[in-house]
Amino acid sequence: MRPLPRRIPALAASALAAVLLTAGCSELQQVSDGVDKAQQCLQAAGIVTDTVKKVTGLVDDPAAMDKALNDGATKLGELADKASNTTLKEAADGIAANLEKLNVTDANSAVDALQKLGNDSVKWVETLTGACA
Repeated sequence: MRPLPRRIPALAASALAAVLLTAGCSELQQVSDGVDKAQQCLQAAGIVTDTVKKVTGLVDDPAAMDKALNDGATKLGELADKASNTTLKEAADGIAANLEKLNVTDANSAVDALQKLGNDSVKWVETLTGACA
């Protein structure tokens, strides 16, 4: 029996390394996608809670409250546009639309918007976190 040339084991080892590297990269990409999804979910929930915090202190300033609501809606919309998770995208878009619907023009509408936020914000955060489960 003739001995194998030295190049054949080296080529086989190189091929095996390439296969393992490719498989590892695929798994690494899946982990990276999962981290991105989790980060986007946390950001979305944070936008809602930050918006509620801002708005709570602005009940005496309807114009600033309306701006804070619109800013929160814009941030959620931007996050939805970048979301890789379709369920998160739809949830963020829906909540952004709800924030935009809160039209604050005077003290009475500011109080109404604050009550609506108090009632709905917990559900919105649950919807966002549920979209990521």
